[in-house]
Amino acid sequence: MKGKHRIVIQNNRLHYEFEVKRNISIIQGDSASGKTTLINMLRQAENLGDSSGVEVVCDVPCRVLEGRNWKLILENSFESIFFIDEENAFLNTEEFAASIHGSDNYFVLITRENLYNLPYSVEEIYGLHASGKYHDTKKVYQQMYQIYSNTGSIPVKPEKIITEDSNAGYEFFKAVSEERGILCESADGKSNLFAALDGIGREEVCIVADGAAIGPEMNRLYHQVIKNKNIHLYLPESFEWIILNSGLIEEKEIKEVLKKPEEYIDSKGYLSWERYFTKLLMDKTGISYMQYKKSKLNPFYLHDRSKRIILESINGIRF
Repeated sequence: MKGKHRIVIQNNRLHYEFEVKRNISIIQGDSASGKTTLINMLRQAENLGDSSGVEVVCDVPCRVLEGRNWKLILENSFESIFFIDEENAFLNTEEFAASIHGSDNYFVLITRENLYNLPYSVEEIYGLHASGKYHDTKKVYQQMYQIYSNTGSIPVKPEKIITEDSNAGYEFFKAVSEERGILCESADGKSNLFAALDGIGREEVCIVADGAAIGPEMNRLYHQVIKNKNIHLYLPESFEWIILNSGLIEEKEIKEVLKKPEEYIDSKGYLSWERYFTKLLMDKTGISYMQYKKSKLNPFYLHDRSKRIILESINGIRF
């Protein structure tokens, strides 16, 4: 399943409207924010049809996934958007995470929990915002907003950089940092980022992580940023995306993909956009002198011209 899908769910009192463009979207929020009502309206529309008084508008089916037969339903469904409430115990299981992998569907997960089994984007974590009130015939309009739209003051001129990975991205930032007298270390995985922050003093620190898959860690990271004003987050889709976005590889198709990635990235083949951008970069550089490997950085990307082009495209860090 590909593309951006607009969803409208409404009755005579409530109107939900939003778009989803990745295989996993998260809706968070406190009680009474409208999350459960959204699920109930979808369930009513699915079970009762027109007699429910609920109208669901979307170019693909929108369904509630729940109950003991959830896996069987999922295995026999294609190109649908499934809404799942946090009351379903399977939501936080390895079995569910495995079922999403390779699925030809999108998922809107309504939960306050951090789902560490799933790689979801920081850009696809939403809250619900209501405009209007329950007054007479006035309809309440519920819209989604990005919870982590502000993740620290950037661009930043860091004194220390901590990268999520220990592969090509780390090698690039370490080489650039050493030239400029900046400390750079790898957390060796997103789950280790918090250990890497232990003992941080007053120096300006920038965490570089793959925004396409950092979602489960964002709640804790965001609180670190709020608590410590010297910690900043730079969260591009991935290091491979940085290279593709820099224009270093001049190809029209890359530019078109970056304009609307959702039109090219099939949820069935890619659990997260990070993996797609890695494959795209590897495919476009092939076995040429620009050949990209995630495990070890090709020296080409550290040549002066290559470095300059890549660094000029990074808008979150001032070197």
